[in-house]
Amino acid sequence: MHYKAFLLIVLISHLSFSQLSIRNNAYVYVNNELVFVEDDINLNEAASTVYLRNEAQIIQGTGTTGNSGVGELSIYQNGNVGAYEYNYWCSPIGSKTSNNNNNPFGATFLNDIVDATNSTPAVVSHNPGYNGTANPLDIEMYWIWKYIASDEYSDWIHVTNTVGINPGEGFTMKGTVGTSANNPGDNQNYDFRGKPNTGDIGVSVLANQFTLVGNPYPSALDARAYIWDTNNQSTITGTLYYWEQNPTINSHNIKQYDGGYASYTIDATGTVETYTPATFRTYDGEGNINGTSGTIPSGKTPRRYIPVGQGFMVEGIATGDAIARNSHRVFEKETSADSEFFKTNKKNKNETPNAYHEVPEDYKRFRLNIDFDNKYTRQIVETLHPTATIGFDYGLESKINKNDILASDAYWIPQGKTFIAEALPYDESRPIPLGIKLQNNMPITVRITDIQNFNESQPIFLHDNVTNLYYDLRTQNFDINLDKGTYHNRFEITFTNKTLNTEDEATFTNLNIYQNNTTAELNLTNPNLLNVKSLTVFDISGKQVLNYSIFKAEPEYSFSTQNISDGIYVAKITLESQQTMSKKIAIKHKK
Repeated sequence: MHYKAFLLIVLISHLSFSQLSIRNNAYVYVNNELVFVEDDINLNEAASTVYLRNEAQIIQGTGTTGNSGVGELSIYQNGNVGAYEYNYWCSPIGSKTSNNNNNPFGATFLNDIVDATNSTPAVVSHNPGYNGTANPLDIEMYWIWKYIASDEYSDWIHVTNTVGINPGEGFTMKGTVGTSANNPGDNQNYDFRGKPNTGDIGVSVLANQFTLVGNPYPSALDARAYIWDTNNQSTITGTLYYWEQNPTINSHNIKQYDGGYASYTIDATGTVETYTPATFRTYDGEGNINGTSGTIPSGKTPRRYIPVGQGFMVEGIATGDAIARNSHRVFEKETSADSEFFKTNKKNKNETPNAYHEVPEDYKRFRLNIDFDNKYTRQIVETLHPTATIGFDYGLESKINKNDILASDAYWIPQGKTFIAEALPYDESRPIPLGIKLQNNMPITVRITDIQNFNESQPIFLHDNVTNLYYDLRTQNFDINLDKGTYHNRFEITFTNKTLNTEDEATFTNLNIYQNNTTAELNLTNPNLLNVKSLTVFDISGKQVLNYSIFKAEPEYSFSTQNISDGIYVAKITLESQQTMSKKIAIKHKK
């Protein structure tokens, strides 16, 4: 369909073309609707323009001609962060100066909105204080970076006048200070103007390395189609990582940065979405983790449909490309519940903040919130289904982004690796190991949430292998003070309490242990003369405070607790047969 040299305003409602060609100074104005073009878009002259407004989008089909011309498409996206925080972006357009398809993008293609069809070019410069401004729109060029196939902080590539952004590559950009008619507060609205991207767009990935990519089209992108693309299944892990940053930390000093990565993946059917929220922390001058800021995840939630302009990290599993295709494109507005630029403001009045994705009835799911020193929370998710395996399950499991591992952290540890989302077949007899590492001595709390499709009477225990105590997380939190170190064998999630099985119960029927605070002694009665091997006493953190080896069966034993501080302890008895029994005791010295 061709438009000649006259003014044309069209309100388009799901209109389709085999080819769209606009000539001279004609333009097409699309309001809140979809245009589908089977093959190419020809914006022939410099004044040939397509305006996409109020969440209007363009989707292109399987044609291979490629877009041409030197005109431009104009589409808006809202950054919604201030001058001190990053958004991760990916441009839907490229340079219009070349007749080639899918040209590189530069920040000079961003414009400041005047009205529905007019804008003024943004200034992209370096300013004192490193702050961009809203009025006039001046983007601080220092904060524009890209990241291609690396896991080193030093490998961020600064985008300058001589270093461009190729189609499909993501980039960082901070927001602006001040307000204008189209920028209420820290809410900068950008007008992307250039030639629309279309067709297959690949970005290089390497095994065990991360690449910043994104949605490269002037339409939404279906994460399920992208993740399960045949090519991408062989080149990336299947998890998308979204950067989130604390908007209250008004500093460009990297030591005070406070942010983290939320994760998202989806199964092949598109019915099981798995995400975890970002865990905030700060960095040192080299980009290494520098402790925590005291914040917790803010409630931003990745969605299935990736909006225009959104950037995200992927991890490679082999040398190749992560590819976006026209077949991944969908028309999904950000005002829907399933698509949202990764930001905090809630657009859908029916959407619950921090709502968890529901899983089908044949799946079971729960999440653990692990609180570190009452300062921050790492959330991890477990999904249970007969089709899940002991090995890696693409579309259900997510490793921790290695740039996001904290000095003190928690994770699942399948095959000794660190995962924030794990999937297993449901087996009441199989424990699920929980890994914790601590940089310093600190209190830890483990809480459970998002329990889906479990019978209400089914307990979910945290089992401490040191004390052999079970804590039903459905009825109580688990609180403990731990010494610094790595704990990969101590804690596990179980669905049965195996403290005493039937055989053990019979064995220990007449054996009793109790604390006599009058005499400051721990007493063990053994009328059946069992072959007791040892008695060990732990404090509530699992630290051993007493350990007695026993070499002869006696009807009664007494052990002094005079030098143990008042408190709650766990006494553990081990027989020669390796059967064990644990019991809480309370020591309180007489004054």
